[in-house]
Amino acid sequence: MNWRQGGFLAILLGMLTSCAQLTPEPPVAGVLVTKAREDSSHRFILFIGPKAQHALPFLGIPETNFYCLRSFVDRPTGETAHQLYVTDSYFGAERGWNAARDRAGAALPFVAIGQDEISCDAGCSYVEEFAANLPESLMRASSDRLAVTFSSRSGDKKTIVVPGERVTAQLAAIDATRSPAPTARSAQPLAAERSVAH
Repeated sequence: MNWRQGGFLAILLGMLTSCAQLTPEPPVAGVLVTKAREDSSHRFILFIGPKAQHALPFLGIPETNFYCLRSFVDRPTGETAHQLYVTDSYFGAERGWNAARDRAGAALPFVAIGQDEISCDAGCSYVEEFAANLPESLMRASSDRLAVTFSSRSGDKKTIVVPGERVTAQLAAIDATRSPAPTARSAQPLAAERSVAH
């Protein structure tokens, strides 16, 4: 990894905690919708795929126990980073999610985003937010499905299987924002339009 890639990843990791509260809307009429948002610096575009339950909502509360794909595009360089984001609320001993592997068993970079005790009045309950960083090559090769197995200090394992259509929709939303650079010929009318408009 060169210094430029390392810088991109450092900036991205700094953004992760600030983006943790962003949650996408559910699919409308069965259509998968990936939301695009800009960060406050306008340098990055954040794509958030539709969320899906990996377990029943905790105590029936919406916005709990779901996963979604998140992608970050660096506007100046075009570099893209992808994540499988998970929020997990549960009763019992603290799990401490700390590792991720792809379906072939290869380790994926794990990102711990947040961990809180909900209550210990009548037995403890916790909420954890975490993610696995997904290489572009893995995303592009997962049009059938994407499976990531998370493991914890407590010995628990959780496999999240993202259907291929969700992966395809995420990549299509990103690809749609990338347009080829205008040729000199096509750029001339655009420049003329701008000069007339101003």
